[in-house]
Parts: sequence; C-alpha cells; structure tokens
Amino acid sequence: MKRFYTDVAVEPADGGFRVTLDGRPIRTQGGAAQVVPTRALAEAMAEEWRAQGETIEPKAFVFRDLADFAIDQIAADTAAAAARLLPFAETDTLCYRADPDEPLYRRQQELWEPLLQALEARHAVRLERVSGIVHRAQPAESLARLRAALMALDPFTLAALETLTRLSASLTIGLLALEPGGDAESLFAAANCEQDWQAELWGWERQAEEDRARRLQTFDKALKFAHLSRSE
Repeated sequence: MKRFYTDVAVEPADGGFRVTLDGRPIRTQGGAAQVVPTRALAEAMAEEWRAQGETIEPKAFVFRDLADFAIDQIAADTAAAAARLLPFAETDTLCYRADPDEPLYRRQQELWEPLLQALEARHAVRLERVSGIVHRAQPAESLARLRAALMALDPFTLAALETLTRLSASLTIGLLALEPGGDAESLFAAANCEQDWQAELWGWERQAEEDRARRLQTFDKALKFAHLSRSE
C-alpha cells in the first residue's frame, strides 16, 4: 500500500489518546475507535506511522496491532483471555527441568529458581517443580490465585502478556516481565535456556539464531507496549 497521509498527530479522545492521520482518527481492524490509555503509547504508535516511507510496511505496526488486539478482542472478553493464559501456568517451562545429575539442571536451577520464587512471593502461590517431562498438576489454589491476578489486569496489559507468555512458554516469565524493571533480554534468555545451552555445546545454526533474534525483538516490543500503556 502506498503512503496516503502527510501529517501524524496525537490528540486526547474519550478519556485516552488517539493517533490521527491528516486530522482523521484511526479505527481498529475491527472498526472500533482506536483509543489507548496513555499519551506515551499513542506517541509510540504515531512513530510507527511517521517511520513509513512511500510504501507502507504492515509488519512494522507492532504497537498498533497489539492495541487493536486489546480493544477488539481482549476488552470484549477478559475471561477468555485469562483462560488462554492459565494453561501456561499448568505447564510452565520453568517448572520442568532436566534430571538433577545433568549439567543442564544446574543452569536451569540458576536461572529459573529465582524467577519462580519471585512469582510465588508476589502472588502468594506455590508451583510444583518437576525433573523430566511427566506432567504434574499444579495446586488448584495457586491456579485460582493466578487466574484472579490475570482478571485484574487491563486489556492492554493482557494483550502484551499474551505475547510475552506465548513466546516464553511461561506465565511466570510473562507476569514478571510486567513488574517494574522487567528486563526483556534477561527474561527471554531464561525462557530460551535450553536452546541457548545446546547452542553453547554445538554452535548456532543460522536460521535458529535469526529466529531467536526475531522472537527476542517481538518479546521486547510487547514488554515496551505493556509499560507504555501504563505510563503517564
């Protein structure tokens, strides 16, 4: 698609902020008013439009797409969003480790145990750790507390959390990323522990390395979206 606008601006709208192109407000892909909760997020979305050249690149609109997801889908059914995320606690990557006599186990213990303990302290839950791949059910009370935590989040935070959690296969990492000071690179490295371990032993295959870089970039963008949506 050819660029069809000249001016990109941000203005207050309906208790939030919106982006305008040549004075015309943007709508979501579902046709709703694209109003976001903070000026900081709206400005980041506006920059996506300003950065376009003569031809618009659809893949460049990460913040816009997350905003549309929050408005069109998550706001309409928060319970469904929570239901999609809770299974990532039931099979959280950080809970499934190598056998204790394997070198990888020590790396997992070093990277994962502090994160699990931080989540448990933050949400007053307990998650079972497993060596091997045999599933072990998580305590029902812990899952209920985590579900309540998910239901308390706003649609924009939930939109970011779904991306963070799916990329890391860990609700623990997704939720900790939302905390102040959450660092995308270190949290993604923890989620990617096993692949990184194998790469240290055998070297990176080019396609796998490029894929890791793309996933990290998406993880970082989702984390920034979450923080921008709550910035003043």
